[in-house]
Amino acid sequence: MSRSIPGTGNGNIFVVTESHGDKIAFVDLTNASSPVQSETVVGAAPWAIAVHEPSARAYVTTAEGLAVVDLASRERLALVSYLDHPAEIGYGEYRPGGTGLAVTPDGSAVYVGVHREGLDSVVERFDTAAGVFTDSFDVGLRPFDVQISPSGHEVYTIDHDSFTLHTIDVATHEVTRTLVAPFGTEGGLMSHYKPHYAAVAADGTLYLPYQGKGLVTYSPATKTYETTPMTGDSHQHGVGLTADGKLLVVGVGPIGGATLGPSLTIHDLATGNEVLVPLEKGHEHPVEWLDAPDGRPKAVLTGGSTSRGPWDGIAVIDLETHDLTEFPVPNLPQMGVFISTP
Repeated sequence: MSRSIPGTGNGNIFVVTESHGDKIAFVDLTNASSPVQSETVVGAAPWAIAVHEPSARAYVTTAEGLAVVDLASRERLALVSYLDHPAEIGYGEYRPGGTGLAVTPDGSAVYVGVHREGLDSVVERFDTAAGVFTDSFDVGLRPFDVQISPSGHEVYTIDHDSFTLHTIDVATHEVTRTLVAPFGTEGGLMSHYKPHYAAVAADGTLYLPYQGKGLVTYSPATKTYETTPMTGDSHQHGVGLTADGKLLVVGVGPIGGATLGPSLTIHDLATGNEVLVPLEKGHEHPVEWLDAPDGRPKAVLTGGSTSRGPWDGIAVIDLETHDLTEFPVPNLPQMGVFISTP
């Protein structure tokens, strides 16, 4: 189940988007008294970040365009407008512009979800060598998350408002739509039983939690899924995988049919067993931290929840003792990655 993925756990520097500002923050998790080392202006309302370690590049989706950042100098090299550029710049989860993104393993392309107000969203392909967007693919509504297969041959969009998952074949550009609605589609846009984010395992399987009530296991090979029960009973957002095969799922509270408060669910994929860690605040986007000084596995959760209770900081949770430490980070940090680059 385990694999080494750039941006997920290696190193002590956590780079996170400041969703209600215009920067990314470089956070040193070994320095509790002054964790933010530096900040880099990337563009208004940054959402997601992905890195390609071999080229020392970070790519950040903003409301204004895709930012390209050199990780060695921590300087923005470019801010490239989308093919379908927003008419106005806004903030928050409904703002138009870039959302999820994924970088191909060879670093040659970045696939960026672009939310368009009043229209279905698109995924735009960014050619990293040319520094331009080259292609656009129609997908579903508000692709919160864009993932890529371990081999790099397929890109997946998690379409929050249309109960869909779109698969883009990287070689042929063929796009396939799959309805992923284990609890039905009643309520449409007002339903909370919809996908938000996904985690991709080493074998290519996708895992999508729904409301702390069901875990979808999606097979890209057959484009089918199975659903197994979950116990979190909390409106779920961020999801991540640990190196030892556990799923980390953030719940933000009793919303849309869920009845329990905020939590982190630690779900063992091998056994189905779950441990719930109650939280006092909303969080988003859990990432495992593998290089903590004490050698213990930890989860880093961002404070910029898109749904309820956003706050200016990140939380570090010990996955064995469940002890929690908070680090101040400004402007509602949304999504982050670890880097090994100094």
